[in-house]
Amino acid sequence: MKAILVLEDGRHFEGEAFGLEGQTWGEVVFNTSLSGYQEVLTDPSYHGQIVVFTNPLIGNYGITSEDEESEMVHAKGMVIKELSRITSNFRSQKSLDQYLKEQGVMGISGIDTRALTRHIRDKGSMRGVVTVMCESPKCTAEKASSLPLMKGSNLVKEVTRKTKTEHTEGLWRLGNGFRDTSSDKDVLHVAALDLGIKRNILRHLSDAGCRVTLFPASTPANEIMAAKPDGLFLSNGPGDPEPVTVVRDTIRELLGKLPIFGICLGHQIFCLAMGAKTFKLKFGHRGINHPVMDIEAGKVVRITSQNHGFAVVNENMPEDLAVTHYSLYDGTIEGVRHKKYPAFSVQYHPEASPGPHDTTGHFTQFINLMREFRKAG
Repeated sequence: MKAILVLEDGRHFEGEAFGLEGQTWGEVVFNTSLSGYQEVLTDPSYHGQIVVFTNPLIGNYGITSEDEESEMVHAKGMVIKELSRITSNFRSQKSLDQYLKEQGVMGISGIDTRALTRHIRDKGSMRGVVTVMCESPKCTAEKASSLPLMKGSNLVKEVTRKTKTEHTEGLWRLGNGFRDTSSDKDVLHVAALDLGIKRNILRHLSDAGCRVTLFPASTPANEIMAAKPDGLFLSNGPGDPEPVTVVRDTIRELLGKLPIFGICLGHQIFCLAMGAKTFKLKFGHRGINHPVMDIEAGKVVRITSQNHGFAVVNENMPEDLAVTHYSLYDGTIEGVRHKKYPAFSVQYHPEASPGPHDTTGHFTQFINLMREFRKAG
């Protein structure tokens, strides 16, 4: 069925619908990864967004439930050049088209994704509508321009869990599946604030020797401390970090009482809690080949997986924070550490799903901080 993508500035692209045939809308962003479309779709950080995949062929290795980063597709839609007609993967359980139909998510193929991506790079990420309905591009563009802006949107409250839960699933290994960590001994207890957390982050923490308790984002500091954790983890998530003030308050109360580690949105909110500021990037960082400079090592030692539309402002950083990493693409801050307390955060994704494994050592760094803190206490 014919479909059309219309951006808020009036630019439109015609294609073919797949998955759900209807209408969807959100902020249109692009991802440059060559693999990992299922992980991207199920990453809660993409909540409220329509994702353009720059890799020209999508769907060729199908879908497997083991690769889902959450219990559902969070992306509002996907835009691709070509939908693969075959599925070639011994682990595949279904096709991408079937998966999106089951999830009630709309896709559009046959789009000139190179032209669309260049337009977003020039003009910036913008709101858009994908529809099969017979509406004029002008009317659809007006609808797109009336949608809520990503800046100022607190989407964490829409994706965070409602109740406290335990996680005991380790990393997946070929032939063995996911390792059950429930019987592991001498483990550290991590309290993880769920801002839209990815499953592979939890698996890395569990595999590294942690018992993980997941808390809703609004959980107060005293309730977290009552669980007697060894450390606090701040997860990734969607939307603008600035409106998520409740988490800032929790961080300030727990700073110095527990080692803290934040990733992506967790990194941004940690910096805000320390007095830094954030801003919306023109088109964001979304891909698996982003080089990052390690300032303390004095060299580029990390190729990273990234997915964020906001960043920490470089100027006037709080005196208590030391910048540890920065992007070689645009110089934005990619990591910080607290100068006095055992707390650090990174903008990129060390769990690498999808992506390279260069930065998984940050989980060990967090483990070591917790062990040192426990020994000192």
